[in-house]
Amino acid sequence: MHGSDKQYDADYIELIGRQPSLDYNDKDDRDDQSIVSSNSSNEHQAMLPHRYSNLEMSNESRISLSSTALLVDPNNTDNNSQSMTKDTSVAKILAWQALPSLVISVIGLIMAGALMDKYKTWDMFIKTSELFILIPILLNLKGNLEMNLAARFSTSANLGDLDHGPTRRSLVVGNLALLQVQALISGAIAGVGAFALGLINNLGGDSATYFESMYIISSSMISATTSGAILGIFMCGLILLCRKLKVDPDNVACPMASASGDIVTLLLLGGCALVLSNRINTMFSTIIFIVLTLSLPLFSYMVWKNKHMKELLFAGWVPIIIAMVISGLAGVVLERYVGEYKGVALLTPVLIGLSGNLGSIYASRISTSLHGETKENCNVVEWTLLAMNIPIQIIFLIIIWAFQMGELHYTGWFFFAYFLVSMICTWICLKIGKYMTFGFWKMGYDPDNYVIPYLTASIDLIGTILLVLTFSLLTSFGADDMKLHVSQH
Repeated sequence: MHGSDKQYDADYIELIGRQPSLDYNDKDDRDDQSIVSSNSSNEHQAMLPHRYSNLEMSNESRISLSSTALLVDPNNTDNNSQSMTKDTSVAKILAWQALPSLVISVIGLIMAGALMDKYKTWDMFIKTSELFILIPILLNLKGNLEMNLAARFSTSANLGDLDHGPTRRSLVVGNLALLQVQALISGAIAGVGAFALGLINNLGGDSATYFESMYIISSSMISATTSGAILGIFMCGLILLCRKLKVDPDNVACPMASASGDIVTLLLLGGCALVLSNRINTMFSTIIFIVLTLSLPLFSYMVWKNKHMKELLFAGWVPIIIAMVISGLAGVVLERYVGEYKGVALLTPVLIGLSGNLGSIYASRISTSLHGETKENCNVVEWTLLAMNIPIQIIFLIIIWAFQMGELHYTGWFFFAYFLVSMICTWICLKIGKYMTFGFWKMGYDPDNYVIPYLTASIDLIGTILLVLTFSLLTSFGADDMKLHVSQH
């Protein structure tokens, strides 16, 4: 597999369930392939994450055992008919494996949206508006960390790295310790960012206090580190189970990480905020902050001593910070309009969450293909994922209509407008995930650590703005029942 100049137009390893398109008349596939083949195999090897460089495995053992390898000659006259059959097979396998996890993720996102809708009525969220700004920032940061973990671990699984006992244990422990480091730092950053944005958004209002700032930061850090421990163990176990059941974790892990991460983090944030609110004007939150900060060197040392994870201790922070800023803008938009339109808090997590999950599946699959030097069938996967958005959004709309959730007045125009926005968001997210993954790979960065933060943050902002614009447009055409408070003149 590692020739000096690997020719993708000749023969290449093809994995069932991730078959490449053999139709080179397709412009998108040619464009994608030109990005990959523009570098030699040696250049690609240099760009592979160093966490795998010390693993003593043969090339054969690095090919996913959950797939069947076939050598393909694209000059064969039967390839056109074979291509159509294999394209159908790719779509069926992807849908069969990904749909259940996406449906579960939507249920989790509905619960997250219902929690957000409930939180807006709690006294502590009303009195401390920074908590509501904190929600999208924290969920985005935490979601990025867990989805990065899912993408890294899925790549490890598909390359066969988890089949070796000592390596598997080292990767599990190293990833969990790294997740704690990232969660503690991200939790603190999210708390500080939410507090700062709250100050900017509330200029001229009541002045914030030191105790209030520590209250927000401590609530954020506790939620982040606790959910990181719970979800890290869950994700590692899930991917190992996928490996055992011969299911491609790229199709399952990211949606499960997103959905479970949102609901667990929101529950923990609400609980922490409620408990700490009774001691908001004491040093209790400060003590918690100090204890959590002192635990950071311990987890950092564990990562530093792990040869597979050491280099990741300082890698990938730039996209996470930039993603936080972008999500902060989405949080400001959400905080501004959540009290104006009915259902915004319920619809937002599902709209941006499902789009982000579909885009993350796509990016994770492409990243694994690049690491394994196989070719992803981009067109088939892209259209399959876009089509999968349709039944899932229909199920979501039926659920919220049947249970009359979000205090919304459900009309045909509302359903049409929301469905259109969801399709636009999903299409944008798939395109962003595709070109970012190829772009970062070409620049020499591991997409598993860089793409998802930018992807999810971008769709957070785009989806929130599009949803608010949709509500604004509908109300301007007379749907005043979508407003929480109709002005009396």
